[in-house]
Amino acid sequence: MSGFTQIRYAVADGIATIALDRPDKLNAFTGTMMAELIAAFDAADADDAIRAVIVTGEGRAFCAGADLSAGAATFDYDNRADNPRGASPVRADGSIDYAHDAVRDGGGRVTLRIFQSLKPVIAAINGPAVGIGATMLLAMDIRIAADTARFGFVFARRGIVPEACSSWFLPRIVGIAQALEWCFSGRVFPASEALAGRLVSKVVPAAELIAEATKIAREIADNTAPVSIALTRQMMWRMLGAASPMDAHKIDSRAIYSRGRSGDAKEGVMSFIEKRPAAFPETVADGMPHFYPWWDEPQYG
Repeated sequence: MSGFTQIRYAVADGIATIALDRPDKLNAFTGTMMAELIAAFDAADADDAIRAVIVTGEGRAFCAGADLSAGAATFDYDNRADNPRGASPVRADGSIDYAHDAVRDGGGRVTLRIFQSLKPVIAAINGPAVGIGATMLLAMDIRIAADTARFGFVFARRGIVPEACSSWFLPRIVGIAQALEWCFSGRVFPASEALAGRLVSKVVPAAELIAEATKIAREIADNTAPVSIALTRQMMWRMLGAASPMDAHKIDSRAIYSRGRSGDAKEGVMSFIEKRPAAFPETVADGMPHFYPWWDEPQYG
């Protein structure tokens, strides 16, 4: 897919690879990168040939955080010469309209779009992942790291707070105590500590990282029904915020009933009985049921 300037997007054998592509700046995050990441996930969802997405970084870093080239005004968008958000939420009387679109956090726009993905997302963390470089990972489904990777939720050391919806994602992934310790200290820590704290599921030698990510993606692409994967992804993430297991029972029941009537379920059973690879007939574009309460919610981004 052409037209991107700060990411690289490529598709091969049913796997989309999104690489942050500012290696000379350690893939520091910008408004342009935000928009391009959202567009890349839009493209992946729209392409039924894509069965999984891998996200990684070019060069020696995954993402070193926000681009700090604006100096002290980096996060003070209204007072930056370039005002990357293009508008100000400050009213004529000096009060702030916190509902204004210009207030929205750019990292949060990215993680919300990833959260809504219909394809499984595998993070291949090839190097330092700091600030937004760490928080954008949280909405990805499977995170594996090179042994050279380092992580940091450094926001308090920059005078700001965690962003990219990380106050929702991080405690759910690693637990509240670990999330607070990392965010309170703002320190940078190695991949081994990320593994011990369950931020990542696997640490591998750097030279093996992409091969390992591709192996996981290949297992999904070659053996599973696309619609089942899309539904499972949404069910798992959405139920993290459910008030009761009854909420999950309602969704599970609808999904099992709907899927049980599908050509995919018939093929899945018969291919198992006949000891042959399955050829699932349904696609995400035409096979997703619309009984889910979140299906018609506004698109993130």
